[in-house]
Amino acid sequence: MKNRPLRLAVRALIMDQDKLLLVNAWGGGVSDLWCAPGGGVEKHSSLADNLVREVHEETGMDVEVGAPCMVNEFHEPSSGFHQVDVYFRARIIRGQIDPDWRDPEGIVTKRRFFSRSELSDIRYKPDTLAAAAWGGDMVYDPLELLIK
Repeated sequence: MKNRPLRLAVRALIMDQDKLLLVNAWGGGVSDLWCAPGGGVEKHSSLADNLVREVHEETGMDVEVGAPCMVNEFHEPSSGFHQVDVYFRARIIRGQIDPDWRDPEGIVTKRRFFSRSELSDIRYKPDTLAAAAWGGDMVYDPLELLIK
């Protein structure tokens, strides 16, 4: 197992008309897995500021960051990868889904709102995503295996 540093990331739970915004989790069509928008934290910038930047990069939309609602850990023991995601409730303050928007990093190519019932038709992570999005309590989801 490789000794890699712990990675910290932030993600946004953005609801609109009782639907949750998700983005493709892997660039280049590698996987059909969906996740909440967000990404890695840069040092010397608050978690909220990092999340505003990441959501804009991936969706073209500007958000206002609310309260944290979930902590999730992903890991891959064989590679030493371990990431902690802090999820925040967020609301759109400017913009909408634009199919022509391009993620500057080229990772996110799809973005879409899903109803709770539509989640049963797709692959998404983490497993507790719906409970966090439609629930009211803080959720902790430890050590979920990384999948593609």
